[in-house]
Amino acid sequence: MTVRLRIDAAGPLTSVQDAGRRGAMRFGVPRSGPIDRFAFTAALAAAEPGDGTALELSLGGLTLTGLEGEIGFALCGAAFTAEIDGRLLGSWCRANLSPGQRLRVRQSGGNRAYLAFSGSTTAPPWLGSRATHALSGLGGGMVRAGDGLEFEAARPASPAALSAPVSGSGPIGIVIGPQERYFAAEALDRLCAEPFIASATFDRMGRALDGPPLVPLRLDMPSEPALPGCLQLTGDGRMTMLLADHQTTGGYPKIARVISADIDRLAQLEAGTAFRFEAVSVEEALRRRRALATAQAEALRRLIPSDDLAARLLGSNLVGGVVDALGAGPD
Repeated sequence: MTVRLRIDAAGPLTSVQDAGRRGAMRFGVPRSGPIDRFAFTAALAAAEPGDGTALELSLGGLTLTGLEGEIGFALCGAAFTAEIDGRLLGSWCRANLSPGQRLRVRQSGGNRAYLAFSGSTTAPPWLGSRATHALSGLGGGMVRAGDGLEFEAARPASPAALSAPVSGSGPIGIVIGPQERYFAAEALDRLCAEPFIASATFDRMGRALDGPPLVPLRLDMPSEPALPGCLQLTGDGRMTMLLADHQTTGGYPKIARVISADIDRLAQLEAGTAFRFEAVSVEEALRRRRALATAQAEALRRLIPSDDLAARLLGSNLVGGVVDALGAGPD
């Protein structure tokens, strides 16, 4: 079934995203993809879109109207709440939208949420991915008022309240480097000794962090690769954490990198929230990432109500693609 929706209002950072564009950074193309990777994955698990895409919502939320066909959807992420024709569904939910109904998603806290639909978007891929690079608009595309969305192979979903995971707490872990040589020892000491504040200034390229100025000793460094989570400092010592649409090389000197386990958490901190950095070893960063992956896998198992999961299993081909270890391949 084909479903058509109309965008009535959308925040300026609303975009189509998939898991990200792989293999193109060497050509200067950012990976893009979701800022909050777990919330994105949770929305996909709940809605089961056919193409692995979702709308990333940010400032201003989203309002859309069903034009043709019924479709299921799931909302996961920060404190964004959904309502249909004034009927409150809450946050972390799954429901259906029918023709003539209006879905409104409002932001009440945090910075990003993900709205996944039970169907396959007709938005064309770019370089093999629908992940949208916001500055250029390439990929699945930015979503604006007046746009239409179309989904193929759409289907309804079982309405449910989803189990939101408990967010982490404590200092934000960082690994010092790779360009710490461009900072005085005093700046390195202040990085973990003094608090910082999550700024309200952010986009898909990065998030500004207010705190003590950590002024680089020089700016004439050779161009080096950049990665999500890198903490780069401008000439006057203002810090920015790079996010999904970051430049692939160059930029200002990078004093440290936020560990993978804490990037999403720092990106979602509400503006004005104070936090501290904690320097850890590479080995500790890996240990925390593995521990988080285990916790998130368990959270995904709890996400779907057990009766709904059982129904899905009963209707699934659980033995398809069996591999014969003694034979030539899959049977």
